[in-house]
Amino acid sequence: MSKAVALIIVLFLGLFSGHCYGQLRVGFYKGIKCGQKDVEGVVREVVKSWRFTKDKTIAAALLRMQFHDCFVNGCDASILLDGNNSEKKAGANKSVRGYELIDAIKQALETECQGAEVSCADIISLATRDAVLLSGGKWYNAETGRRDGSVSLASNVNLPGPSISVSDSINVFASKGLNATDMVYLLGGHTVGTAHCSNFQDRLYNYKKTGGPDPTMNKLMLSSLRMQCPKSSNFDNSVPLDMGTPSVVDNSFYQQIKWGNGVLEIDQQIALDPLTNKTVDSIVKGSDFYTKFGEAMVKLGKVEVLIGTQGEVRKSCRVVNNKNPFILF
Repeated sequence: MSKAVALIIVLFLGLFSGHCYGQLRVGFYKGIKCGQKDVEGVVREVVKSWRFTKDKTIAAALLRMQFHDCFVNGCDASILLDGNNSEKKAGANKSVRGYELIDAIKQALETECQGAEVSCADIISLATRDAVLLSGGKWYNAETGRRDGSVSLASNVNLPGPSISVSDSINVFASKGLNATDMVYLLGGHTVGTAHCSNFQDRLYNYKKTGGPDPTMNKLMLSSLRMQCPKSSNFDNSVPLDMGTPSVVDNSFYQQIKWGNGVLEIDQQIALDPLTNKTVDSIVKGSDFYTKFGEAMVKLGKVEVLIGTQGEVRKSCRVVNNKNPFILF
């Protein structure tokens, strides 16, 4: 049988199994049975069990993981690959967590969905959506059909830092096909996030080398943060980024930054900068945060994806299939 004929057969079978090669779409794995569940059902059950028995803060971890993955090489699960010089080893990714949950989901899919090829990149997207839902957020239709990348280098990691200006941040997001409104909604993921004191300590004691605090910070929060983040300390404590409802996915984060309670400089500045403050105001006053947040997450999930015959579907999310000695890690 020729390769051309074989490819036509694969594509034909893919249409009837729910797969549609060459595009990202909702329900890519529809029709694949995993006992009494489908692929997305298996993912949801593992995430649910993990959240209620092991880690109630897993939504924050997965939101960060998806963002850090998609902003480096696109949404290709390259952040999951192990290696001495992989993305995991980059300074910005040292505190990324949730890898064991992804492993557990992959194992469940391999066991319960015999013969199904579910990419690690899709697992990140689906697991994040489910964790958001289980943490007070609303359902959004996560698209699937991604393939996994094979290159993971710490040197490729160049993520926007917590002190980046609003205009520079808008430019970084624009380079990924995301606009300023997308940026504001995606930063809303901080509603369940935390930050180490080292990421904002300058705002407490020596903002822009003035010898004093950031004048935009609420005075009560300044006092509270100074207690949690002493000027001289051997510990790099962490604090919630949403002082209102730190364990719930909602729009409280935006109300907090309107009051001057933004912990990270970029969070506070989006409420003040004329490029973004109107969007923040509309989120605080409006009722469509959940819809718009879901839309922004779907858009993030489309960044530089591998589809069709690009990349591969890894058997293990930590290593490439048939590891090639010429691929750098």
